[in-house]
Amino acid sequence: MALAVETAWPDVPLTGVVVAPYGYGVPTKKIKVREAAHPVPDENSVIAAREMLKAVGHLTADDLVLALISGGGSSVLALPAEGLTLQDKQATNRALLASGLDIRTMNVIRRRLSAIKGGKLAFAAAPARVVTLAISDIPGDDPGAIASGPTVPDESIATDIRWVLDRLEGSVPRAVLEHLRRPVRVVPNWPESEFRMVATPAAALDAAASLARMAGLDVENLGDDLEGEAREVGAGMAIHALKPAPRPRVILSGGETTVTIGDRRAGRGGRNSEFLLALAQALNGAPGVWALAGDTDGEDGASGGAAGAIVAPDTIQRGLAAGLDIATALEAHDSGSYFERLGDAIVTGPTRTNVNDFRAILVLPY
Repeated sequence: MALAVETAWPDVPLTGVVVAPYGYGVPTKKIKVREAAHPVPDENSVIAAREMLKAVGHLTADDLVLALISGGGSSVLALPAEGLTLQDKQATNRALLASGLDIRTMNVIRRRLSAIKGGKLAFAAAPARVVTLAISDIPGDDPGAIASGPTVPDESIATDIRWVLDRLEGSVPRAVLEHLRRPVRVVPNWPESEFRMVATPAAALDAAASLARMAGLDVENLGDDLEGEAREVGAGMAIHALKPAPRPRVILSGGETTVTIGDRRAGRGGRNSEFLLALAQALNGAPGVWALAGDTDGEDGASGGAAGAIVAPDTIQRGLAAGLDIATALEAHDSGSYFERLGDAIVTGPTRTNVNDFRAILVLPY
């Protein structure tokens, strides 16, 4: 995104800083590119946040701030709220990722623990005009949820999060729980800002649907907002795929499922590979069904560098030949290892964009 701005405005006196996950930066001439950790923030996340606040801290009403926001920003741009430490944020992030909570609820918590999210970056830039260009990775494209909304009003201020605190009790530091129980300060005057969506999950699904139709396939587009436990969504999608149909078809979907780890040790994998493993188990070798699922940023959770994987009618059979049991792998949340052993993991490397998860199931009549 930073490189695109420099390319589009070669004669404009640009300055600024952006931060991306490790390995996702590209060379730029005017805009400084920093890298930090994802999905759990590190010290470089804090350094980048402070540098960004400093960059917008002395602007005037004649200045224009372009905020380039995409998924992953909640981690790579992290500044603990007053009274909290980076270690508090890291422990909380790990607990959230293993909690099974949906992304919107996670980001409500992240905003309340941050000194830069929930619109605080826009306030730091005032009185400058702020224009946000966003790539959405959120079901429904909620601006406040993309990177936890550094430049948009926090509309979750009145949200009752007591049930979330009960769920997180014992898994996050006490200082975090105490901070979250305090009343949230409401800011009455919002600075001048504008928000534009430049890429979305729905647009990605529409592009895939057009390509599928050109290939002569019927298309079922289930939308970009499917949520739920990954293995349950996968099992349910298998039932849908096995419904008789007279013509070849592809079932498309996006959104962000969850994987609830609990207190047990998990293997390697992500929500997309776990979705696929549950799908393959439920299909049980049904002929004529293939599937692909992956995270469009190129990293599917703790998959070890895979974006996702593919499923074929012989996935279970080849697994058994390799000494793998699909039920055991699913129970151990070790879907990434399963598909890697089969050679069916999809490894793209950093894609440098993020429009959430992409899933496609190809069904051929037999």
